[in-house]
Amino acid sequence: MTHPFEIELETVLPASPDEVWEAIATGPGLDSWFMGRNELDPREGGTAVMEIGGHREDAVITAYEPGKRLATRTATAENGRFMAFEYLIEGREGAATVLRVVHSGLLGDDWEDEYDALRRGWPFHLHTLREYLAHFPGRTAAPVFAVGPVPGRPAEELRAALAGALALPSPPAVGARLSAEPAGLPALDGEVVWADGERFSVRTADGLYTFHHSAGLVLMFHHLFGPRPEGVEAAWQQWLTGVLA
Repeated sequence: MTHPFEIELETVLPASPDEVWEAIATGPGLDSWFMGRNELDPREGGTAVMEIGGHREDAVITAYEPGKRLATRTATAENGRFMAFEYLIEGREGAATVLRVVHSGLLGDDWEDEYDALRRGWPFHLHTLREYLAHFPGRTAAPVFAVGPVPGRPAEELRAALAGALALPSPPAVGARLSAEPAGLPALDGEVVWADGERFSVRTADGLYTFHHSAGLVLMFHHLFGPRPEGVEAAWQQWLTGVLA
C-alpha cells in the first residue's frame, strides 16, 4: 500500500539566481553538493540520472525554466512508488537567492521511517548547498562515495569510531577543528560545519567531507574541489573498511 507525502523547505543562499541554477540544474553542479554522480539533459522531457554505489535512478524533467524552475519525476514502480522534485528560484537584493524545494510522491509500506529519513536529510543537503555556494563559488567537485555495512553495531559506536580515526571529539560538534592524516590519503585540515545524530560534515580548503552513521551502516559522501588523485575513491573505501574492522 502506498502513502502520499510532501516535504517543502525554503532557504536563502549567498549566490545569484544563475549560480543557484547551475548548482541545481547541471550534472557538475549537483555533483558538488548532492548525492552521487549526476547527469541532466537540459530540456523539458529530458532525463535526469543519479548514480550512487552502483544504483541508478532515472527521472524525467517535467519543468525546465532556466533561472526559475526545475522539476523532475521518477517513473511509477510496480508497487506505485514514485518521487517528484521541484526547485523554485527567486532572486533577492544583495546577491542572495531564495530557493524553495518541494519533494513529494508516494512511499511504500515502510513509509513512516522513509519519510522521517527524507525529512531529516533535506536540511543537511541544503546546508551543504549553502557551503558549496559560499566557499567554492565557480568551482565544481568530483564526488566520492564509500560504504561500510557493519550489521549489529549501534550508530553511537560507529560515530565514535569515525570521530576517533579523524582525531575529533565524540560526538563531533560544529566548530571543532580537524587535523588528521587518514592512512593512504592526503592530510585533512578543516572544520566541522554540520553535526547531528546521523552525520557530520567537515569543510576543508578543497573539499566537503560527510560521514553518515546509522545502526549497522556507514556511508561517506565527499565532494573534492581540488586535484583528485587517481584511486582516491578506492583509498577512502579502504580507509573506511579499516576503521570499521
